[in-house]
Amino acid sequence: MRMRGWLRPLLGVVVALLLLWLAGFAWFLRAVEREAAPVPQADGIVALTGGAGRVEMALRLLAEGRARVALVSGVGGAAEFAALARRAGVDPDLGARVTLGRAAQSTRGNASETASWARANAVHSLIVVTAFYHMPRALAELARTLPEVRLLPVPVTPGASWRLLAGEYTKFLAAELGLSALDPRQWTHPEGGG
Repeated sequence: MRMRGWLRPLLGVVVALLLLWLAGFAWFLRAVEREAAPVPQADGIVALTGGAGRVEMALRLLAEGRARVALVSGVGGAAEFAALARRAGVDPDLGARVTLGRAAQSTRGNASETASWARANAVHSLIVVTAFYHMPRALAELARTLPEVRLLPVPVTPGASWRLLAGEYTKFLAAELGLSALDPRQWTHPEGGG
């Protein structure tokens, strides 16, 4: 049975897009598995919530003096700094230098929340703490809202499944294309979650 005239070109486009996605996914895997650079000095630190170790790493970096202020973006409504400090093993007095951002529920929302905070705190260089697989998308969104700020990635390395990595790559592509603006969760109520 012969394919309809329009079906063969459509199938060709689908196969080409799939091959392009696979090639890009291979690039993405290499990019996220790079050796971490030494932790730099910066004006500020942002931790994008949503996974293990992110907040703890950011607070330890602040306690080490890597920056003067920090933002924890996308914090749940009930979270308090004392509990976060205890979990990170840092002095609760550090709370005077930490802002708990509660408005963001998406990576794009994190970027908007971070941009407002960075401008209010005269931050010109920013250590970005998130999971290694989330870093490319986080940097894409932050660069869009903070083009004048130097972004310094410090990834945490939790385990990640192939499914998680493939999903994160697809979200990264959407962020690069500006499609994350269509996400209704970019800014939400104070019970955020990032």
